[in-house]
Amino acid sequence: MNHYLISFPSGAMQIPEGEFQQVVDDSHAVIEEAKAAGVYVFGGGIDEEVPPVTVAADGTVTEGASSPHTARLEGGYTVLKLESREQAEEWAARIATACRCPQELRRFGFDPAS
Repeated sequence: MNHYLISFPSGAMQIPEGEFQQVVDDSHAVIEEAKAAGVYVFGGGIDEEVPPVTVAADGTVTEGASSPHTARLEGGYTVLKLESREQAEEWAARIATACRCPQELRRFGFDPAS
């Protein structure tokens, strides 16, 4: 079994006027299906109103991201535990349909110590 990250940036969601609640209901339904199938690990979105901080090894906290690549980290994320990439692609397509936007798919590297 592998863990897969299915995600999208906030700006990718283009919800037609008056369809917000339907998107919410559809996305929640897919997550409930993933839970019922026993493949759901975690999901949620980055709270874009709370700015990031960087925490150093000595505990020093600095305002802002540590890298320009992560300064704009935002959007929605779902982690599923699946048998194959094909299954991950199927779930990503279901989430894309519910959220009304394409999803990015990545596989986590396995670390037996974590």
